[in-house]
Amino acid sequence: LAELTGKNIVADFRRRDLAAGGQAAPLVPAFHRSVFQSADVDRIIVNLGGIANLTFLPKNTQLPVLGLDTGPANLLLDYWHQLHWHKSYDTEGKKASAGKLIAPLLKQGLADDFFALAAPKSTGREKFNPEWLSRLLGKFPDNKFNSKDVLRTLVELTAVSLTDQINQLDSDAKAEVYICGGGWQNSFLINRIRSLILPRQLASTANLGIPPQDVEAVAFAWLAWRHHQKKTGNLPSVTGAKGGRILGGFYPA
Repeated sequence: LAELTGKNIVADFRRRDLAAGGQAAPLVPAFHRSVFQSADVDRIIVNLGGIANLTFLPKNTQLPVLGLDTGPANLLLDYWHQLHWHKSYDTEGKKASAGKLIAPLLKQGLADDFFALAAPKSTGREKFNPEWLSRLLGKFPDNKFNSKDVLRTLVELTAVSLTDQINQLDSDAKAEVYICGGGWQNSFLINRIRSLILPRQLASTANLGIPPQDVEAVAFAWLAWRHHQKKTGNLPSVTGAKGGRILGGFYPA
């Protein structure tokens, strides 16, 4: 990028946190704290990208910010949609909404060891990928599952694994919940999450000043700025690192 653009580049934010004993993910909670934390109300920021992750921002700023990956989101939904309908994603979740929940498939998916892990925890394509889904479906060798029903069930897998973590972190159900990431465009997924987190209110991060599609890009620009300022960019309470670290490598133009 430095060669192509002729610009100074800051990149490779994860490796230093790994070297300090952390999981190097999720990294966005530090940014969420800097721009979204409120002194008046607890907030939960949910990012629905390929993987779903959340940040718990307590109104008491003396308490640690918590964050973790909760499981698959658009990664499996988009893969299944591309496989069966040859389009990149399920617009507004319409195909999934036309399907029926396959309860045994959902139960088997949620039985994966990852969902029972305590924080700090992170995951990605190395875990939740087409092979993972193939193995899950393979547990039902005589299945004649309808493609829309599988998609519907994958939506529920995302919604339930996410909201289970929300309920654990916010047991009194008083936090405000804000969504960012491409998953905000999946109306069916958002409505499932909304129904599972009641009585909490749910909105997009646009209500806090940043459009949901922009949050992650702004977060990594913020991490580059933190590097430039020689300030830490990770949260040990989230990644499990031994301490705060200046993240990223500098590649001059």
